[in-house]
Amino acid sequence: MPWTRRLLAVLVALCAALVIAPVAQAHEERPVTFPDGSGSVPTYRDGPPDLLVCKEDRADFERRISGFPAELRKENLDLFEKCRKSGFRHLQEAVDAVDEPGMNIAILPGLYEEEPSQPKPTGACTGLKAKDSALGYQILSFAQQKQCPHNQNLVAIMGKKDLQIEGTGASRLDVVIDAKYGKLNAIRADESDGIYFRNFTAQRTTFNSLYVLAGDGFVIDDVLTRWNDEYGFLTFASDHGLYKNCESYGNGDSGIYPGSASDINNERGYDVPRYSIEITGCRSHHNMVGYSGTAGDSVYVHDNEFDHNMGGASMDSAFPGHPGLPQNHARFERNDIHDNNADYYKYIADGTCAKAPVDRGYEDGVVCPQISMPPGTGIITAGGNWNLYENNWVYGHDRAAFFLSAVPAFIRGESAWSKQADTSHHNRYAGNRLGVDKQGKARPNATDVWWDGQGEGNCWQGSAGASTPRALPECGSSRGDVSGGADRLAGEPTKLAALLVCADYDARAARLPAGCDWYGATGIERIEVQVALGIAAVLTLVGGVLWWRRLRTHRWATVACAAGLVGLALDVAGATKGLQAGYLPAVALLLTGAWWVGAGVVLRGERPWFGWVTVALGVLTLLDAFDKAVVMLPWIPLGPAWIRGLLGVVWVIWAVVVAASRTGEAPAAAGADQEEAPPAGAVAEVPA
Repeated sequence: MPWTRRLLAVLVALCAALVIAPVAQAHEERPVTFPDGSGSVPTYRDGPPDLLVCKEDRADFERRISGFPAELRKENLDLFEKCRKSGFRHLQEAVDAVDEPGMNIAILPGLYEEEPSQPKPTGACTGLKAKDSALGYQILSFAQQKQCPHNQNLVAIMGKKDLQIEGTGASRLDVVIDAKYGKLNAIRADESDGIYFRNFTAQRTTFNSLYVLAGDGFVIDDVLTRWNDEYGFLTFASDHGLYKNCESYGNGDSGIYPGSASDINNERGYDVPRYSIEITGCRSHHNMVGYSGTAGDSVYVHDNEFDHNMGGASMDSAFPGHPGLPQNHARFERNDIHDNNADYYKYIADGTCAKAPVDRGYEDGVVCPQISMPPGTGIITAGGNWNLYENNWVYGHDRAAFFLSAVPAFIRGESAWSKQADTSHHNRYAGNRLGVDKQGKARPNATDVWWDGQGEGNCWQGSAGASTPRALPECGSSRGDVSGGADRLAGEPTKLAALLVCADYDARAARLPAGCDWYGATGIERIEVQVALGIAAVLTLVGGVLWWRRLRTHRWATVACAAGLVGLALDVAGATKGLQAGYLPAVALLLTGAWWVGAGVVLRGERPWFGWVTVALGVLTLLDAFDKAVVMLPWIPLGPAWIRGLLGVVWVIWAVVVAASRTGEAPAAAGADQEEAPPAGAVAEVPA
């Protein structure tokens, strides 16, 4: 990147830093490195179990299996008899008994509250020295987790290899592991390569139900997670992973979170040898967001359903402390992403989420959103690169099918100049079915694309429909082929202002940013409307005084000023309409630009320099209209809105000076009816 582009990127990032709110860390973990990649995705073993886990109440057990098919019921009864003689009553006891790789644990139908793991720490475990996270829990080392496994975890699997844990019920609801909001994690598998989870439910934690950390090889198969403060499934700094046929709901962050997936494709283009994690056949619904991944790198997400969340799926580079940033190389295909319009911020506003987790009503549908996000959106990409979104169904959203914005590197704790504009590049949206469901029924999105305008090589399918901006770079038939591509160091200033306002969210302080429609602001409350009104008021006042003092005797200048007034009014109207503004902003710019060009041509006679600056401002405004509505200009590092905004500040100050000046006369209107001045030396007739 040339030094001039780097300087521009840093200036834009610093401007954002002056107003952006502190960013809370969604997930803080001890420093970890990615696995070496020598592992593999484990395969299911269907042989007899090595260890059994069951409860002792036979009547309760028989009631639970009474509706099973006869063969499965008999199998469970036989296992129950063996378990009563030589099995365990708690899953943790069975995990602790694993003494070699490749063992299978079978959990029989029942409710497992893991009573021995529930009590608060005692003895040496009460005084562990470790940094506190922003959320208040300690960030423990692996050795500390192993020393005190139940400080934070109901079931802790520390360093066990090739372990398989499977429920024996007819469905995943027959085996339930319940943390009762007493632990951060229901099940934690830490540095446990080759682990396989199958056919059970984990629930009710103050962080997440099923957590896989630093593992090379894992499978989550037919598992349900629900009712957690943060995540249902969290896999972090792991490789060779597979989620399949899973389900998650009722989570304050996301149902499925493959954060910091192994960054195996960094520096590559679209064609990659493999993905680190695959997610398929899962459904994630009624969460803050169905899928998310800070540094969700090299994740292949296909044939899933994300619905009735606040947002369908998101990936980002917005939180520090995650290896693999900036996010890159997620691939979404054939997913059904729809109706993600839930309003869960209301539970922050009314105080529900200030209660203890057990009293919030998670089981009745309450969700307490942990971070800021635009509700009513299908797929959100906040600072990602080389992502592929192809052949998905995305419909029924109140905001947008796709949302793309950049994130400057200082947000993730990197201050290098060259990195400040290193996100939001080469994201491809092609072949998606937008605004129509799988049966072909029309289910439109409010708009199909919301993009802040930053980045290089981003493209969208030609049938993208309504979008902001109206002009989008279009994807070619092959990956990497982009027509009308732009390379911008910063997004549109008004959109950036809105993003910064909306980022000032704090779930624990119950702070909902005023001015952001993500949290319910409407009309004049919205920052976009306030900005448009403020600009219109200043330009109307300054332009009106300038017209009265310098332009009112010139008919074409008056026409131009009238056009400008209409343009400013339309700009405010467009801001109030938001996503439904259509071409209104471009028309507003067209009229405003015509005002400045017309006024500037007249002003050149009296104030040449000011007149030419006014013309230049008008030309920039016309270019901005063209850039937004026809084709994004490919040869400028900043959009015309940035340049005309900076020049506009200079113009306003200069216009005030010109309007206030007593020197010079207002130019005569061309063709106006005026009496001829008497010849030099003639005596004027004095009326009687």
